[in-house]
Amino acid sequence: MTANILRGSSALRTSCAASSMSAPRAKSVRSTLRTNQLILLEQLDEEHQLARAAETMGLTQSAASRLLRQIEANFDVQVFERQARGLVPTRYGEVLIRHARLALSALRLAQEEVTALRSGLSAKAALGAITDPGTHIVPLAIARVKERYPDTLVHVEINPSRELVGGLLEGRLDLVVARLRDADSAHDLRYEPLAADEPYAVVASATHPLRARSKVGLEDLIEQPWILPPQGSLVREKLAAMFRQEGLPQPGNIVEAASLPVIATLLARSNMVAALPENAVRSYCEAGILTTLLRNLPLGVGGFGLITRRNCELNRVAQLMCAALRELGNLMYPCQEHSY
Repeated sequence: MTANILRGSSALRTSCAASSMSAPRAKSVRSTLRTNQLILLEQLDEEHQLARAAETMGLTQSAASRLLRQIEANFDVQVFERQARGLVPTRYGEVLIRHARLALSALRLAQEEVTALRSGLSAKAALGAITDPGTHIVPLAIARVKERYPDTLVHVEINPSRELVGGLLEGRLDLVVARLRDADSAHDLRYEPLAADEPYAVVASATHPLRARSKVGLEDLIEQPWILPPQGSLVREKLAAMFRQEGLPQPGNIVEAASLPVIATLLARSNMVAALPENAVRSYCEAGILTTLLRNLPLGVGGFGLITRRNCELNRVAQLMCAALRELGNLMYPCQEHSY
């Protein structure tokens, strides 16, 4: 992909405000960078070594060094500083790298859209979602869009909110259905609520030994083998807080997993338990594969919503997906305040 971009335009202005950066000096700087300079910023952030970045780009080290000096002269700032672990971006470099990634992502998406158009598809939208909406409202929205516009292409990924928002800010994703946790990035994003707090339950195999009990409490589950979300995720933090609040120890026999198909298979084939959104596992329970042992966990993970980048024009398919999600949000969560 690097070679394809290098063969493209020698300068790029993106529609996502990538050209809105300002340097600390009084006089204005040019709002364009050559595409190979954008790629160099990206590669230096990944490699931390000028020689490796130059090799990746097919350049000599002296040519890469010259490009870096041009960037620094253009903005009148130091972009990288040399430390023990290699080249590390300064605070000015972090800003430039973030916008460079957005610009390059826009160019890559443009290439994909052109390819899609040439193959008979209208365009492509890259959508991310957390587990509950990713197994509920998002598939319904995709089905609605495909039914009305069969020539569209939608790419979907399921991940925790933090990873999805990161992909959105980098331009890899057009829209995400998730929670907005980081206040520092909120000014770059637009959040439209879709649903209030998600109800969570402890779920297990339909043949789990505790299934026969008329009542199961949290204290009955603590000694069970648990499947927990990865460390650092919101649900993992909320579960830990719930155990502490109930005066219970943290589960000791655990597996960490974030993929719903992996979790569902582990649950179905073992005596493990997991805390999952009830909507996400409803189909497994209705099919007799899984069962709910304990409902209405007091997690308070909060609702989810539609998140897009501010000042960034969405392509046609992304706009159609947003419209479908809003329509379904009004139907499925009528008590939620929707602010579009």
